[in-house]
Amino acid sequence: MAQLSDDCFAFGGPMMKVDEALAIITSRLTPVEDIDSVEVSSADGRTLAADVIAPINIPSFMNSAVDGYAVRGEDVPVGGACEFRVQNRVTAGAIANEVIRPGHAIRIFTGAPMPPGADTVYMQEDVEIGDGIVVLPPGLEPGANVRLAGEDILQGSIALSKGQRMRPQDVALAAALGLTELAVRRRPRVAVFSTGNEVVSPGEERTAAQLFDSNRTMLRAMLLRLGCEVMDLGILRDDRATLAAAMKQAAQGCDLILTTGGVSTGEEDHVRAAVEIIGSLVLWRMAIKPGRPVAMGVIDGTPFIGLPGNPVAGFVTFTYVVRPAILALAGTSPMPLVPLRVRAAFDYRKKAGRREYIRVTLKQGDDGLFNAVKFPREGAGLLSSLVQTDGLVELGETVSTVKPGDLLNFLPYSSLL
Repeated sequence: MAQLSDDCFAFGGPMMKVDEALAIITSRLTPVEDIDSVEVSSADGRTLAADVIAPINIPSFMNSAVDGYAVRGEDVPVGGACEFRVQNRVTAGAIANEVIRPGHAIRIFTGAPMPPGADTVYMQEDVEIGDGIVVLPPGLEPGANVRLAGEDILQGSIALSKGQRMRPQDVALAAALGLTELAVRRRPRVAVFSTGNEVVSPGEERTAAQLFDSNRTMLRAMLLRLGCEVMDLGILRDDRATLAAAMKQAAQGCDLILTTGGVSTGEEDHVRAAVEIIGSLVLWRMAIKPGRPVAMGVIDGTPFIGLPGNPVAGFVTFTYVVRPAILALAGTSPMPLVPLRVRAAFDYRKKAGRREYIRVTLKQGDDGLFNAVKFPREGAGLLSSLVQTDGLVELGETVSTVKPGDLLNFLPYSSLL
């Protein structure tokens, strides 16, 4: 990854829209440069570093798509049923060397290579079988029920594109091409830490004024789902020199530094001051709820992202700030979130000009459509609101009111990572 300039995240507007934030992130972060070679069986979730050119056709030979009887296309009956003598039998995996004779049929099975001269297959359900003969009905289109060589993937074509985030079906295609290894981008390394004297790690003793640290655990899980290598720096206490030293060291060995909380303008928000000692920081006033503040910075050429401390706000801004940043660092082609249409089962009012995300549960109506039921409480600190709901309803900048029955865009949590 190329080192960033200190002002690369500067934004001159009064209020940043979500789409503007996405454009800045994707245009200014470059992929990690290191390339790994991994076995195809271990490539799921990795990002291709180069196009995969098909070394063979898929399928590599013309074969039967069904169990049945192979014939020459010119022998297909036209006016009425015809009797054909069964010449031979070809199973999947066998070599078909015998040329089919005019007026003859060859018993064939799904996946078996087509005998020389044959180009059409009758399904076994459509024929009448006798002693060494088969009666074929008229009307079958010549070339029916046959898979042509290369009809799926042509040799020499791009089978998988650079930037593809590998899925199980992509891994299957690479295996079908006979490949054993793939060139992929190195996993992005992300340093994660929590800060504050008010949090302790689960399992540690806490005072009556302290909370167990949950944000860092959530961020780790989300990063791992995006295919990152996570460097856990633990909890860094509220000391600017300690924070600055830890972040400066982390910047030397990672591609992104990530935290939640401590980045606002309060006198106890020490992360912001620590970043400004060793790098640069810009507070993005994003037009998003929940989701402020978001801090974008650079430490020794390495990007820094500070998310809000409230868990719901951190979850939402991770989706719209950190996720695109990780995809950009991984060299992954854009993966836009695709919402589903659901019907509102609640009233709501919001400010125009701001995008809001409402936590909802889906309930199927009598007509089969899904109704979005709003979580009963609003707080951005309610982890239970993320656990007890199915996803987020997205209310765009132009929306100011929601009435029951309105069609809304819904993003299930499963689609966000």
